[in-house]
Amino acid sequence: MNDDLSRNKTTTAIITGGAQGLGFAIAERLAREGARGIVLSGRSVEKGEKAAAKIQSLGTESIFVKADVSIPDDCSKLVATALERFGSINGLVNAAALPDRGTLLDTTPELLDRMFRTNVTGPFLLMQGVVRHLTETGQPGSIVNILSMVVHCGQSYLAPYSASKGALATLTKNVANAYAGNRVRCNGILTGWMDTPGESATQQKFHGGGEDWLAKAEAAQPMG
Repeated sequence: MNDDLSRNKTTTAIITGGAQGLGFAIAERLAREGARGIVLSGRSVEKGEKAAAKIQSLGTESIFVKADVSIPDDCSKLVATALERFGSINGLVNAAALPDRGTLLDTTPELLDRMFRTNVTGPFLLMQGVVRHLTETGQPGSIVNILSMVVHCGQSYLAPYSASKGALATLTKNVANAYAGNRVRCNGILTGWMDTPGESATQQKFHGGGEDWLAKAEAAQPMG
């Protein structure tokens, strides 16, 4: 147990989308495992500062940086701020993503562009910044990209989302292969449906779900 509580004692990580849901759960787990420092990013200052305070209460130094990963300058700012605060970064979790719906026929060029800027370009630039730091300093590191089971196909109304996550899945394997010799790991997690604030908002915004959407969804599963 003691080993588990200290297994991340040398970890200093950036977590995008870290103010809530899966991103925050990962930050909380890292903190409970003794992480040295965690930089959370997101678009809501209120949520972000509360999340950072919670991580601080667990004994891990944490800051929140307001950033939109679809904006290249924000990605650069995020990496620069993390390095300025902690001196070194050896972990990155790309959890922020745009989940908007669209089929092949009704997806606009604007939505497609926004989807790829958020779900592919942002993670690409953040990986670029972190891996550049790691290779220049000769340190090992770890990157985790939150993907989705839709990389295998996805529902008809997730055409642009599936395409963007598929691109990120290929990029994940490319980076893993390219920098294994530098002791930089890059892995992806192909998640399914999760009970998160983001999913709740998505269900209500795009699928007409009410406050009881989750109970209805669970009841409709084969095993209830």
